[in-house]
Amino acid sequence: MNKDIEKILIEEKELQSKVAELGAKITADYKGKDLLIVCVLKGAVVFTSDLIREINLPLDIDFMAISSYGANTKSSGVVRILKDLNMGIEDRHVLIVEDIIDSGLTLAYMVENLRFRRPASVEICTILDKKERRTVELDIKYTGFIVPDEFVVGYGLDYAEKYRNLPYIAVLKEEIYQV
Repeated sequence: MNKDIEKILIEEKELQSKVAELGAKITADYKGKDLLIVCVLKGAVVFTSDLIREINLPLDIDFMAISSYGANTKSSGVVRILKDLNMGIEDRHVLIVEDIIDSGLTLAYMVENLRFRRPASVEICTILDKKERRTVELDIKYTGFIVPDEFVVGYGLDYAEKYRNLPYIAVLKEEIYQV
């Protein structure tokens, strides 16, 4: 698997340090609030698992699967909810946890959809932000790292369902996904 990696962008220790920092900020910001973590499947599951262990508050967790990529490396622009939340969010403080924000189209759709359900608040936490590719305005409350416009994998991020289990964030060699 490592032969497919062009370079490592963010080492495992850097990731864990940033996750601890984000968890401390979230703990401070949500003290005394009814916090619901919404993990965006599948990519954010690794980050979410680490993050919730760093949040020193009572919280609930639920999952959504939403896609605009399909099997492609670029967004199609058509957003589909593949799995919706199991619990209600009315009057709750919702924190969406995402692996990477690219164009922002999928997340903008998701935020709008969740706000329609009348939560107390909806905020966004992402481990990676690919700002260069943003096509819509998003208010991101918690950001781990800003990454360049390269195809990244690892720490939950995949290409064709592979590489999610890498403990770091890496750039995938172009010949792997330019088939």
